[in-house]
Amino acid sequence: MKHKKLFIFHTLLIWGMYIAIFWVTKYSIPATEDLNAGAILVAFIAGSFSISVTSGGIGLYPIAVAYSLFFFGVDKESGEAFGWILWSSQTLLVVVLGVISVIFLPIVNKKRLH
Repeated sequence: MKHKKLFIFHTLLIWGMYIAIFWVTKYSIPATEDLNAGAILVAFIAGSFSISVTSGGIGLYPIAVAYSLFFFGVDKESGEAFGWILWSSQTLLVVVLGVISVIFLPIVNKKRLH
């Protein structure tokens, strides 16, 4: 591997951003505002497993996040809303950035070939 340190840095950055989106999103719902880092990490892990079980986590992701937060005193409806906000924002980000990449990839590759 040519750029091992950059690879490790970007890997940690990506995972850190995934956890950060949980931390920022917790302030969007009153029932999740007081969650601590442990609860966020448990919900993150539950969401990660649900994505690996279903295609993109559709449907199961919010349920897994809600059930994991239920153990920390968050009601089911608020937990599912939290999960849907997370899943929707992450999916939207992937779709939007994917479309932008498809548009710019031929432009960037054309410049490199000349």
